[in-house]
Amino acid sequence: MAPKGKVYRGSVKDFPGFDASQDAEALYNAMKGFGSDKEAILDLITSRSNKQRVEICQAYKSLYGKDLIADLKYELTGKFERLIVSLMRPPAYSDAKEIKDAIAGIGTDEKCLIEILASRTNQEIHNLAAAYKDAYERDLETDIVGDTSGHFKKMLVVLLQGTREEDNVVSEDLVEQDAKDLLEAGELKWGTDEAQFIYILGRRSKQHLRLVFDEYLKISGKPIERSIRGELSGDFEKLMLAVVKCIRSTAEYFAERLYKAMKGLGTRDNTLIRIMVSRSEIDMLDIREVFRTKYEKSLYNMIKEDTSGEYKKALLKLCGGDDDAAGEFFPEAAQVAYRMWELSAVAKVELRGTVQPAGGFNDDGDAQVLRKAMKGLGTDEGAIIEVVTQRSNAQRQQILKAYKAHYGRDLMADLKSELSGSLAKLILGLMLTPAQYDAKQLRKAVEGAGTDESVLIEIMATRNNREIAAINEAYQEAYHKRLEDDLSSDTSGHLKRILVSLALGNRDEGPENLTQAHEDAKKLADVSSNDSSDSLETRFLSILCTRSYPHLRRVFQEFIKMTNHDVEHAIRKRMSGDVRDAFLAIVRSVKNKPAFFADKLYKSMKGAGTDERTLTRIMISRSEIDLLNIRGEFIDLFDKSLHHMIEKDTSGDYRKALLALCGGED
Repeated sequence: MAPKGKVYRGSVKDFPGFDASQDAEALYNAMKGFGSDKEAILDLITSRSNKQRVEICQAYKSLYGKDLIADLKYELTGKFERLIVSLMRPPAYSDAKEIKDAIAGIGTDEKCLIEILASRTNQEIHNLAAAYKDAYERDLETDIVGDTSGHFKKMLVVLLQGTREEDNVVSEDLVEQDAKDLLEAGELKWGTDEAQFIYILGRRSKQHLRLVFDEYLKISGKPIERSIRGELSGDFEKLMLAVVKCIRSTAEYFAERLYKAMKGLGTRDNTLIRIMVSRSEIDMLDIREVFRTKYEKSLYNMIKEDTSGEYKKALLKLCGGDDDAAGEFFPEAAQVAYRMWELSAVAKVELRGTVQPAGGFNDDGDAQVLRKAMKGLGTDEGAIIEVVTQRSNAQRQQILKAYKAHYGRDLMADLKSELSGSLAKLILGLMLTPAQYDAKQLRKAVEGAGTDESVLIEIMATRNNREIAAINEAYQEAYHKRLEDDLSSDTSGHLKRILVSLALGNRDEGPENLTQAHEDAKKLADVSSNDSSDSLETRFLSILCTRSYPHLRRVFQEFIKMTNHDVEHAIRKRMSGDVRDAFLAIVRSVKNKPAFFADKLYKSMKGAGTDERTLTRIMISRSEIDLLNIRGEFIDLFDKSLHHMIEKDTSGDYRKALLALCGGED
């Protein structure tokens, strides 16, 4: 069933000892009389390949003179009926039916059009057009042109030709030119040259475009997806993003579509059915593994939690297994992980904060504004927010001195007495130097009953040597104790050793060493050692806490080559608790620090309640370092802006101050 030379990656295979007439009879018996045996129907249909199901339809008609699909429609209902009937159609006819439904009647289901046309191969597109003509006696392109408009329509028409260059066509001399053309058509142009995007993304081979995207990242400092979001809009933007995602990894694109179909309240059953049916004999195993890698839960378990009855049973059969139980890492996911490390290694990303030094700064004038805002009855929180959030940290330190010189008062003490709650914590945090603020957060995490390991991990795993040295100094000055001593007395075991190692601020800052990277990867991959002095955690600590970021990126690539696992997956599988979380934080920080913080910000606001402590800490600590980059990663990862989520999840003056730090809507 797999193309020649390729390993079959579907979850549904040809049933051994298949007999079409026998299966037709079994289905007939399951539907005759009062009621139907749904269990027998789903067991049989989900365990036969599509080619075999087509033969069963033919045998059923020969034996009983009846249309099997019509009988199934009559006997079954709802989502279960839609799923089973979809499985009975050949793939091209199933796609044709989906597209016909998407453009029939009032309104168009653009998401369905995008999903199908952005993800299908040239041959699948040709088969789809022929099936549409056969089933509806209409021309597919004519119908789509009549139901869509603008650049969205133009790109759909290009995709409908099924003329993308094949993957063995890589024009090396054109890679750099295409990347430059895309940059000049968008970021460097007043307005956008959509035709250039359509031509390059609609015609070039997948392999060629992957190289173009890598080159684009090198020359622009941002992924092509972020430029598309900034330059294009509406359905055209969504289509182009889907095309890019499918070029990078079709399996990852469908894993994301499946996750979004089930997350939150309600289930998008049409999307769930369409993908589970269409990918069951193509790349379901790859989708499953990417799903588990990306969302830290198996597709099987998410279907199990989100659906019910025979519908659930049939979907789980198509899924083909629970990866939370199996724990195996499939090749496609490993390739995706390898490419991510490759991109991480080559990207020359300029880190940018959202808070810049204010022009025409006057420390004495700002001190007067703040005094006036707090003098007399009531407090002008708006004036305080305006000054504090729109000045750099260095300027805030000057304001503190000017306030003391002008009024003989401690500005921090005055702010503390005038403000309260979340706003007070945010404003007071902004008035501390970055090192003082981190030191205070670390102190809070270790003092009193219980320890907040997540705060210790977040700060210690993400700060560079210079920042760690400043934190140590600020901690000693504020609390007359060494940070290392407090970490040692308040944590234990491998976590203590990890945090103490990081607190030394002795990470190498040199370039990668390929020979050493290979040896380091071998040490991380070795699961055979039983020597407690050379435990897995000790080996990970000796490498993850001391090697430079460029070197670690190469180590993690070598690790994938050796094991077919991403190092994140290996850590999750082989470790637990705070030790696992600490190593994961280091790995994610090495891979993409802004994405690490974007994920933490999202988790602080999603669901019921808001983790204001985490939200405040990250917004303060990253505002002058990489908050602009974090905003970009946030919208890439979660399809919503950080600004929008803060606006929706917070309120009052606290929200006003956070939005000022956020610096804009994406």
